[in-house]
Amino acid sequence: MLRKIEAKLLIVDDLPDNLLALEALLQGEERQVFQATDADQALALLLEHEFALAILDVQMPGMNGFELAELMRGTERTKHIPIVFVSAAGRELDYAFKGYESGAVDFLHKPLSPHEVRSKVSVFVELYRQRKALSRQLDALEQARREQEALLAELRATQSELQNAVRMRDDFMSIVSHELRTPLNGLTLEIHLRKLRLEQNRSEAFTLDKLRAMTERDERQIKSLTRLIEDMLDASRIRTGKLSIRPQQCDLSDLTRRVLENFAAQAHSAGSPIELHAPEPVLAIVDEFRIEQVIANLLTNALRYGARKPISVRVSAGSEGPRLEVCDQGLGISAEDQARIFQQFERVNGTGVTQGLGLGLFISEQIVRAHGGRIELLSQPGEGSCFTVILPREPQGVL
Repeated sequence: MLRKIEAKLLIVDDLPDNLLALEALLQGEERQVFQATDADQALALLLEHEFALAILDVQMPGMNGFELAELMRGTERTKHIPIVFVSAAGRELDYAFKGYESGAVDFLHKPLSPHEVRSKVSVFVELYRQRKALSRQLDALEQARREQEALLAELRATQSELQNAVRMRDDFMSIVSHELRTPLNGLTLEIHLRKLRLEQNRSEAFTLDKLRAMTERDERQIKSLTRLIEDMLDASRIRTGKLSIRPQQCDLSDLTRRVLENFAAQAHSAGSPIELHAPEPVLAIVDEFRIEQVIANLLTNALRYGARKPISVRVSAGSEGPRLEVCDQGLGISAEDQARIFQQFERVNGTGVTQGLGLGLFISEQIVRAHGGRIELLSQPGEGSCFTVILPREPQGVL
């Protein structure tokens, strides 16, 4: 690693012959020598390069070597560069003190000894390379530490996601088993009662009116089971990107009216009359089956949390495109819950209502997004909720 670290050396002398002689002595593997004939040239080089060593001639016109060294020591970029003075003066003690006070780490005395020059320079070059190697190792260790911290954070996030996925799976299985059991229990009970009456030869239990009522109850339970299964399948289609949208022109007002007719019995049972405001046709280019799902999910949600109060449904041609509003006067949704109810398996907390898989709003939002539209929500706890579906004027393709 040390052999790959280049050491830059600066020599400063006003005599070209001295520069050439020094450069010849200093040349070596992984070394680059820079020359300057005065302090100004030296300062320009010092600001441009990182030097392992500066060799300064003491006696120079203008700024001498001592003054240049003091300037280097006062500059953040150059204050750590080792300085070796070259001097023709003797080895007087005062002269040496002045040099060391200026920042020198050593002296070379003229006439120069090639062995002495090479030996001293090699020591400083080796120290520079070791210092740079250590700095690179420290940088690598710091980078490795940051990468480990990032990996650890990623692993913790993954662990949290896995724990959340396991929790969601357990919650989902609990919800599914409960929701599927309800209609199945009803069907099972009906079958047992009919078998018992048949065994008792009670033909009066199977009059046309009673058979009609039985059939209607069976149909409701089967529809409930079918809807639960379809919701789970749709959630799976959405996750795998296989929920197809086949848009065609339709009247959104008429489509909404037909869905409301199918909800008449549920609205009566929930004690929440539904008022439709759709005074004129509103043409939309949508997948009728999927938008019918959205309307049904929003109505189911309004009946479930509507606190037996009237529900308002409006269809209009908005400025952005066809617009559908479903508003109730029920429990309302807190700001905290509003941020998550469009996620899978999420339901409003603290309402006492535990029906459903928590997929209706998730599926509805994904269907509307697949059309290129959006769902907006306005709600306050205790003041009801208003869901607004805004569809684009043009079809948007396939999810």
